[in-house]
Amino acid sequence: MRRSFRLFSALAFAASLAAGPAFANSRIKDIVEFEGVRDNMLVGYGIVVGLNGTGDSLRNSPFTKQSLEAMLERLGVNTRDATMNTKNVAAVMVTAKLPAFSASGSQIDATVSAMGDAKSLQGGTLLVTPLLGADGEAYAVAQGTVQTGSVSASGASGSSISKGVPTAGRIAAGAIVEREIGFQLANMAQMRMTLRNPDFTTARRIADAVNARFPGAAAADNPTIVTVRPPAGEDMTTFLSQVENLSVQPDNPARVVIDEVSGVIVMGENVRISTVAIAQGNLTITVTESPAVSQPAPFSQGQTTVVPQSGVSVDEEKGKKFLTVQSGASLATLVAGLNALGVTPRDMISILQTIKAAGALQADIEVM
Repeated sequence: MRRSFRLFSALAFAASLAAGPAFANSRIKDIVEFEGVRDNMLVGYGIVVGLNGTGDSLRNSPFTKQSLEAMLERLGVNTRDATMNTKNVAAVMVTAKLPAFSASGSQIDATVSAMGDAKSLQGGTLLVTPLLGADGEAYAVAQGTVQTGSVSASGASGSSISKGVPTAGRIAAGAIVEREIGFQLANMAQMRMTLRNPDFTTARRIADAVNARFPGAAAADNPTIVTVRPPAGEDMTTFLSQVENLSVQPDNPARVVIDEVSGVIVMGENVRISTVAIAQGNLTITVTESPAVSQPAPFSQGQTTVVPQSGVSVDEEKGKKFLTVQSGASLATLVAGLNALGVTPRDMISILQTIKAAGALQADIEVM
């Protein structure tokens, strides 16, 4: 908790130093997404073989047995009536991301995750697995050795130790793209840019920055969408490469984000406080129980009993004063004042919520 408080104080101090006439500009490419230029999710079902006795139990994983039989039948081996008890095979789900403009024959990474009761996929080999898109078409084919990057060991007594997740791994460049996405960027007459953090001011600034370089080429449709059109004689790819490198100053709303689980508080530079007085103190009530033994007189008919004895003490922290925050105070002023009171991040969360309830915090509070 003390470490978190020191970290928060350091961040607040850095924010107070940064508060000045200089503002940080960002490239357009870092704050927007281009419509249609995105990854596409692929998924497939496959079999991993070559495991060292750490695969699925065929009795508990019937889908693994059925998949193994179907695969062997396609290879000309009939095992329908045979009894198989191997633990070197595991059924897995294979996932991958197909980047935009991926060409046929290019390679992408694939992620392999166990479906059954396999103990580890370390050292196994994924057999040819088609990877399907949302439309049901196969866009890539994956195969290769699974690397989990984990350590797993067990003893004869049943004790075991593991580091990482041995039932999931990756195959670097293990999938080959077989089908390209039909996205014709060169034929587009306009491109819509989507702001990652929608804001009216930021959208207007992006449109102004583009129009300053290419007059009449951009228009802010709403807080999320900015539409751009290449000038006459300019192709879309060259136009976007110039647009994405233009610099703008993003504008963010005043917001306080609170993570009550970890005690983390993040406040933006636009957070302002109206005139308010803050007092923070701790009241500690301690109850102690010290049972005493009551012993009867010798040769009497009494019985030895335990008599409870309770002690109650109240400790109220002294020396805390009211903190007065003037109207329009910034983040640095608020944090410096709270630090002077010696509050912890947990107490600061309660203080900020109370200031908001009093109507003195000019910002939104988001509790995670």
